[in-house]
Amino acid sequence: MSQALSTDILIVGGGIAGLWLNARLRRLGYATLLVENDRLGGGQSVKSQGIIHGGTKYALSGALTGSSEAIADMPRRWREALAGSGELDLSGVRLLSEAHYLWSPGTLAGNLTSFFASKAMRGRVDQVKGAELPPALQHPKFKGKVYRLAELVLDVPSLIARLAELGGDGLLAGERIAPLREDGELVGLRVDGREIRARRIVLSAGQGNADLLNTLGIEQPKQQLRPLHMVLVKAPTLKPLYAHCLGGGPKPRVTVTSHPTADGQWVWYLGGDLAEADGVARDEAAQIKAAQKELGELLPWVDLSAAQWRTLRVDRAEPAQSGLVRPDNAFLSEQGPLLVGWPTKLALAPDFADRVIATLEREAVQPGNCPALPELPRPTVARPLWEELFA
Repeated sequence: MSQALSTDILIVGGGIAGLWLNARLRRLGYATLLVENDRLGGGQSVKSQGIIHGGTKYALSGALTGSSEAIADMPRRWREALAGSGELDLSGVRLLSEAHYLWSPGTLAGNLTSFFASKAMRGRVDQVKGAELPPALQHPKFKGKVYRLAELVLDVPSLIARLAELGGDGLLAGERIAPLREDGELVGLRVDGREIRARRIVLSAGQGNADLLNTLGIEQPKQQLRPLHMVLVKAPTLKPLYAHCLGGGPKPRVTVTSHPTADGQWVWYLGGDLAEADGVARDEAAQIKAAQKELGELLPWVDLSAAQWRTLRVDRAEPAQSGLVRPDNAFLSEQGPLLVGWPTKLALAPDFADRVIATLEREAVQPGNCPALPELPRPTVARPLWEELFA
């Protein structure tokens, strides 16, 4: 029988939300243990485009929504952490772009100017031209307008690696999880047969939360999945581009982020409306064809004759909402000693941690005097998905 362990807070799920929470709690003096059954960040996190949204894309209908207001402070908090002066020290995490951009083809430029002149958006954006344009748009054939957003784009693999460092000795690789009960009350979990007692248990496993709740015999909260069919293109001719391209509706026509690969080339990672409803219904070949058509229309000067193409299906896990609506904030539900949550978006990982910490403070759960952890089997860190897909 493996040695029994005890900790203040037991976290299940080693994506960015769980890793951020783990690091925050440790910095506050709590004893923590995070359990991951695969690779750290290997689920939804490593499939993220790395955009730290400030809410602009959620305001494209012309008015700020609850979602855009809730997320507005996230870029500041992430920037402070990246500078080493925030709630976590993320200095050393690679910053891919100091800004994200909103780009309008010529036909929509007038509408975009009116939108950014609105009271709701003043102070959030600046128009850029000429040498200030993203490298991929610095071409004589480019027509339209580009606005710099007060957002940023991170290299997600380096973020996962840094958060794993901040996890110290409190990261445990474990596949089989079962409830640990005394007198009918949940007091911890059994992980691969090892008893782990905890004062609070946090489920932050994204899509895995549903199975964990079923294992624990708990019916609420319910989970919803919002599917995406992303496209990746790799070519020696690509230049960096981090932008939402506007279409005619309230969502970006396509969202592009750029990621450096080990062989010195760039990969464009394409989301936005391209990856949603119609994109989800397409098979891989049809989705690649649709992406080729979009880039051919929007960026006809980019030579993609030697490009390699891949697609990736992603299921974003969130608390269930009527009509699969995107939640406005990070979500946390209390089930006695069990806390269940989803950040709902990479940028909101700090908000998710805030909600857990506020719950602990309200319930007077202070750092205890837990014994030091023994050496434990440690989960590995996920590889960049483009290195795997283009291997």
